Amino acid sequence: MKNEIQVAKIVSIAKLAGKAILNIYHDADFSQVVDFKSDSSPLTLADKEAHKVIFKELNDAYPEIPIISEEGREIPYQEREQYQKFWLVDPLDGTKEFIKRNGEFTVNIALIEDGLPVLGVVHVPVKDTTYFGEKGQGAFMTEQGATPRQIQVNNSGTERIAVRSKSHPSPEEEVVLEEYQVVESISRGSSLKFCMVAEGKADIYYRHGPTMEWDTAAGQAVVEAAGGKVLIGTGPKRFTYNKPSLLNGSFLCLGF
Repeated sequence: MKNEIQVAKIVSIAKLAGKAILNIYHDADFSQVVDFKSDSSPLTLADKEAHKVIFKELNDAYPEIPIISEEGREIPYQEREQYQKFWLVDPLDGTKEFIKRNGEFTVNIALIEDGLPVLGVVHVPVKDTTYFGEKGQGAFMTEQGATPRQIQVNNSGTERIAVRSKSHPSPEEEVVLEEYQVVESISRGSSLKFCMVAEGKADIYYRHGPTMEWDTAAGQAVVEAAGGKVLIGTGPKRFTYNKPSLLNGSFLCLGF
């Protein structure tokens, strides 16, 4: 018998992964825990430990649902194209922010059905803050174990605020943001940019440079549950998942 998926269970798994990350974040000599992948992007012991926690917990709770994780094995498209439902996981999103010790990194867990995110959890270990959203159920945030409160996009018609990347700014952003009457910008690391839109602290987030599917899925689920949208390029089509390449193109996240 298949287990019914409970968002509270996914939140608890993300928090467990967050604790594993913080153990390393607070205690480790970073010269001993940082490695580099073949594309020169950083990989830390915390990425690996968080992946182990999430993979075990999801497999134990929902063994029938496959997992695609940044730190998991590479699954050929011929195999994963059959997936109608799967977990899409980034055990530590914002590794550069982790290494800088600025706290702006997250744990991302999303459930994808038929190429679209239907549930997402974004956990911020340093602040013990969690954002979560589920299709048809709304979006919420909870801080340090407090009762979750519902969040929603701002729906601002004018004088909009953009949220931008701390580590990946691009001149192409300027062109898009001008079209949307942006008067102010804030910067955040990792998938926190989606969360800023979801809770109405920003109205627009445009990313021109490449990301991976696990970078965006949980954030998109939260934004859409909060009433926003995430579009391919500059629109109008909705951003989708499980493409032949897991590399994302540009996207536009709107809170109106």
